[in-house]
Amino acid sequence: MIGTVLCYVLLPAARLLQALRDAFFTYRKNVLLAKSPSTQIEGVFAATRGRSVPEEQEALLQQWLEEGVGNLPASESVPAVRRVSVSLTSDWLEGSELLMTSLSDLNTSPEVTRCADQQHSELNALASSELQDHAVAELARLPSEETVTVAGSAPWAAVVPQTDHQTAGCAGINVEVLNDDPAVLAWSLACDAETVPPVLPAQPIQDAVPFYPVPTEVPYHEILWRDWEDLSVQPLKQVSKNTPLFEFRVMSYNILAQDLVEQGLDLYVHCHPDILNWNYRLPNLLQEIQHWDPDVLCLQEVQENHYWEQLEPTFKEMGFACFYKRRTGTKTDGCAVCYKHSRFQLISLSPIEYFRPGLDVLNRDNVGLVLLLQPVLPEGLDLKAVSPLCVANTHVLFNPRRGDIKLAQVALLLAEIDKIARTTEGSYYPVILCGDLNSVPDSPLYKFIRNGELSYHGMPAWKVSGQEDFSQQLYSRKLLAPLWPSSLGVTDKCQYVTLSQPKKPGRREYSRDFLLQFRFCDVACERPPQLVLLEGVTDAKPDRPADWPKPAAMVKDPDPQPFVPRCSGVIQHGLNLTSVYSHFLPQRGRPEVTTMPMGLGATVDYIFYSAEPVESKAGRRLYKDGALKLLGRLSLLSEDVLLMANGLPNPFCSSDHLCLLASFGLEISSLRES
Repeated sequence: MIGTVLCYVLLPAARLLQALRDAFFTYRKNVLLAKSPSTQIEGVFAATRGRSVPEEQEALLQQWLEEGVGNLPASESVPAVRRVSVSLTSDWLEGSELLMTSLSDLNTSPEVTRCADQQHSELNALASSELQDHAVAELARLPSEETVTVAGSAPWAAVVPQTDHQTAGCAGINVEVLNDDPAVLAWSLACDAETVPPVLPAQPIQDAVPFYPVPTEVPYHEILWRDWEDLSVQPLKQVSKNTPLFEFRVMSYNILAQDLVEQGLDLYVHCHPDILNWNYRLPNLLQEIQHWDPDVLCLQEVQENHYWEQLEPTFKEMGFACFYKRRTGTKTDGCAVCYKHSRFQLISLSPIEYFRPGLDVLNRDNVGLVLLLQPVLPEGLDLKAVSPLCVANTHVLFNPRRGDIKLAQVALLLAEIDKIARTTEGSYYPVILCGDLNSVPDSPLYKFIRNGELSYHGMPAWKVSGQEDFSQQLYSRKLLAPLWPSSLGVTDKCQYVTLSQPKKPGRREYSRDFLLQFRFCDVACERPPQLVLLEGVTDAKPDRPADWPKPAAMVKDPDPQPFVPRCSGVIQHGLNLTSVYSHFLPQRGRPEVTTMPMGLGATVDYIFYSAEPVESKAGRRLYKDGALKLLGRLSLLSEDVLLMANGLPNPFCSSDHLCLLASFGLEISSLRES
């Protein structure tokens, strides 16, 4: 009740007092103007309350200026900003109460408060500087839309109005202190930035400095600057200078297929449409690849028509040999692996299709590529002096809820790598695995690749990749053992059955499907001839159950394979892979990110490489470099840095992923041909 009364009583009273104060201010100013026909003009009269200039006050000041200019001493001149630029001196300080009242109003403007401290020193210099004679004569013939600039020692120049929220209103509102007393300056039409065109100097100014420092936009390449980290100098690397190495660079890059952009424009509402155009993005992508100059290039989300029409011809001109695998089904993108034919020779190529008809755990259209490359050494060196290199590239399913499919796809890829990279002695050639795995660091899928083992039985499917938390879901899918049927021909050690179970002479081998056809055969219902008759036990011939199907014709097993029981719920692999990146930026105290969907940074792209296991601590395997040595890497960025650049894509980075780049060295065992 009291608040209502105060509101109805005090609000009209406040408005009345404000009207009286404004009337008094106008009256007092007119009196002072009449008393000071030859007042010295030194500065700028700023607008109070941040409002536009009243027409009658502007006309009054303009008339006073025209009448007073002729009475100025010859040694004085007038700097003008557009039409009216005047200031008050000692005569105006007689109305101290008026000035202090108006100053309090002026200080309520956030623009003035923000700019006063920063410009204090410059305004003092402006107030004490001597004005030139010829500026008065120039004022009369000045066009109404131009700015007068003072030549000579005036330490300021015109400033282009800024629309940025940090500088709006600062360029035209000037506050100065005369004789240590505050004074309110007259109107400046520069404050009305919406109606004033950009202000530029009318003539060159010698040794002129900006009146207010105008912040320039930080270029994208400075925000998104990525350092090259030389890891060969680290003590733990122990890269001997006496050990010759075959050095090469590997890049992994999800370049964002244009069809996927157009199908999911809601994901890129933060981007200007022009930077999403393929004709804009393609030159940026090619320039980035050419700048980093990789020897092996693994690309994901490569649109098929763009690959054949634009990418492959360009890469061939850059010295690459290229291989491409499109996704199965109706998808228009796929994976590509390119290598410089001056550095490598192809030994074998194995494209992988993860889709398997009739298998729910492998019913998606993702693909991969596995290549075995032989490094090309300089002339005079034996090619066999350096080990072949296995390079794999893949793009795993995105769906965060279907971790079972992701895990099965990775297991199938590792089985293919196991087949390609396995030596005749049973060991492995060095392996580099690149790709978009759609899984975050320290997720079960990531740990499976890095640690070589995962117990998955009973695990929620969404938890495998760690992309999203669906723990509140009532009926979430769980992984059950075995994850895939034996008919796939892949064991729980991520090896093809024919490779993991070599046939032994004289051993009878049958497939599981072949053995299952004996479940309902007539032989099972017949009594053996030597069976002893026991009353109530074996004295009756069993009848064939009615629900048993009729026996099928016996078929000879066309491809006998050993039956491998798979019910442990644990999968393993023996490739000993570790990540090129640490997934954390110690200098910033933030995690690395490789992509930024919907404004949220995440790491889903990786480069894994072969290393030698040292020990395991708390389920985490530790590695050291073996024959394949990590020499350097291109640093990644954190989420806050990408937010400063408006996320991904942006005018500088033309994909929603960052490229990954690493430098490796393969030991050369001998120097000369025998």
